[in-house]
Amino acid sequence: MSHRTERDSLGPVEVPSDKYYGAQTQRSLNNFKIGTHHFPREFIRAYGVLKKSAATVNKNYGRLEDSIKDAIHKAVDEVIDGKLDDHFPLVVWQTGSGTQTNMNFNEVISNRAIEIVGGDLGSKNPVHPNDHVNMSQSTNDTFPTAINIAAVGRTHLQDATPLSLGQEFSGYVSAIDHGIDRLKKALDNCLELAAGGTAVGTGINTIEGFDNDIAEEIKNITGLNFRTAENKFEAMGGQDSIIELSGALKVIASSLFKIANDIRWLASGPRSGIGEINLPANEPGSSIMPGKVNPTQCEAMTMVCTQVIGNDVTITFAGASGNFELNVYRPVIAYNILESIKLLSEASKSFTTNAVNGIEPNVERINDNLYNSLMLVTALNPHIGYDKAAEVAKNSYKENISLKESVIELGYLTGEEFDKLVQPSQMISPSKK
Repeated sequence: MSHRTERDSLGPVEVPSDKYYGAQTQRSLNNFKIGTHHFPREFIRAYGVLKKSAATVNKNYGRLEDSIKDAIHKAVDEVIDGKLDDHFPLVVWQTGSGTQTNMNFNEVISNRAIEIVGGDLGSKNPVHPNDHVNMSQSTNDTFPTAINIAAVGRTHLQDATPLSLGQEFSGYVSAIDHGIDRLKKALDNCLELAAGGTAVGTGINTIEGFDNDIAEEIKNITGLNFRTAENKFEAMGGQDSIIELSGALKVIASSLFKIANDIRWLASGPRSGIGEINLPANEPGSSIMPGKVNPTQCEAMTMVCTQVIGNDVTITFAGASGNFELNVYRPVIAYNILESIKLLSEASKSFTTNAVNGIEPNVERINDNLYNSLMLVTALNPHIGYDKAAEVAKNSYKENISLKESVIELGYLTGEEFDKLVQPSQMISPSKK
């Protein structure tokens, strides 16, 4: 593999000739060979949106020449479209501020822009990674801004359950609806951006109004109602909006875990379990037991939920661990929140398509379980009293006979009276006045 020499403040570094990144990215690759967790496509796109917006605003302020702005825009459009993803190789486990990732973007955009205008890679001329691509910015305000753009712009959670099984499933729908309400409120807070605060929140090296203008430009690109944070020190020192978003995702994950687990139990059997619903048979369930079908979508969903809940613990602890004007846990916050969003979104769609949409009630089994339940005796309480109703239930169980047979045997009601009083369809709501 051929290399070119690039330089940063520490001196020369050899960089692969076929890569647009430069010296600072290469140093990070050399120094942080930890794990295989890389920033996802959503985060790369969000950083591209931010860099494009900054170039536009700096040009409007007269700080950036048209030709340089145009070159940056062309390079950034390729970043946004995913054409340069291979040039962002850094792992999550690096400097806590994300400085190396910010420089990775600056270097890639600079070198690609230089190439577009016919210059030499690594020359930093005519487009400089710091002086031009990073103008009016710092890692400390761009990184949290990119997290918020990525989290808001790529969230597509869906209501994963229909009303097909009546009241039981309506409870599932209500739980998800409440979770989505929480999610919407959290997402609105994520629309407040730290951009314009630069290093510590003061806005040094920017021009008055830059924070509002870059938020407006990001809004124009994304179509989302982004706005500048009222207090940059709060927006950069912590990451509370993302912690709140993660908490909302945890609430939804908790609901989905219960829903998937309930459905798994309702479908258990088919003969030795509850078996009141039938799930689609999507694939063989055993390598040794022929004909076995497993609730695989339920299993996948519950595993995803445990991951999201675990990610929330990490995000919460990381968010609480900032120091003064800077949180130095941002890469892991970025990775985990985007993983939670992606996993929960994809699991919800898969669960809906491959399980919920194909659920069918096992009416025969439901009726067997329903009319075999001793607790139907509850309907007799207002008519024969609690003590006699309890006696009917115990006698039914002891003699292995039906409630109807038991109440007749004990002489408390006739068969016709029992049929009139014990109607399951009238036991699922309060009595009418």
